[in-house]
Amino acid sequence: MAQIVGGFIMPHDPLITGNPEIADASQVATVEEAFGRVVGRVKELKADTAIVIGDDHFTMFGPHCLPPYLIGIGDVEGPEENWLRIDRYTVPNNTALAEHIMNFGFDQGFDWAVAKSLVLDHGTMIPVHKAVTPVPGMRTIPIYTASGVTPLLRTKRAKQLGQMIGAAVAAYPGNDRVVVYGTGGISHWVGTAEMGRVNTEFDRLVLGMVERGDIDGLVDLSDEYVLEHGGNGAFEIRNWIVAMAAMPSNIRGELLCYEPMPPWITGIGLAELKFAA
Repeated sequence: MAQIVGGFIMPHDPLITGNPEIADASQVATVEEAFGRVVGRVKELKADTAIVIGDDHFTMFGPHCLPPYLIGIGDVEGPEENWLRIDRYTVPNNTALAEHIMNFGFDQGFDWAVAKSLVLDHGTMIPVHKAVTPVPGMRTIPIYTASGVTPLLRTKRAKQLGQMIGAAVAAYPGNDRVVVYGTGGISHWVGTAEMGRVNTEFDRLVLGMVERGDIDGLVDLSDEYVLEHGGNGAFEIRNWIVAMAAMPSNIRGELLCYEPMPPWITGIGLAELKFAA
């Protein structure tokens, strides 16, 4: 049977590859080291597939179509943005497992939006490039949630979505070994007068919940509170909720790094989701 063998929380800040030189070099090195630790752990876990949960930033979708959650089940490549300093390449998809998760969701009342062909934006491509591509033979299943622009996926539904994904993987008859990546920034303000502000107090609050495995604590953070203290970009903690809820048992987070990085306009946090004893 397929199984989720691990999970990780990580950023998808486009400046990680697009403009790394504008940030403090020691902080950049710390972030790179943390991504390296993720890659090392994925290899140790002998994972062959990463479910990467991100969100669109009006790059692939727009006012004409705003899906609450979408799964890519076919051809995948990226990145969409040509300024990320990443040459576009094919991203291998675990299509059989992706279709199973899609159908399992349909049967459980989750009306997926589905993409049979997808060009990834930085919301999933940065994590793929930094923490999937370096692992030989790894495949990716991209999942997008409405956590970048309104209308937003409700946090309770994000938890339910994660639980469904976890159940779908467990019900798959293959021998796949899956890791789940919840991606996005912590505090950051996008396109507002406060852009560049980082609220370390908010970031520590959220990371503390991750370390304790407190999914419900994240779910219960109101959008009004998140917007005031973490900015509109911090709505992306929905992706973290999905990843944490997909894990098959009680979890605790091990913090790999936290760097408040105003030049990169966000707090950067990486953590491993580990099964609690």
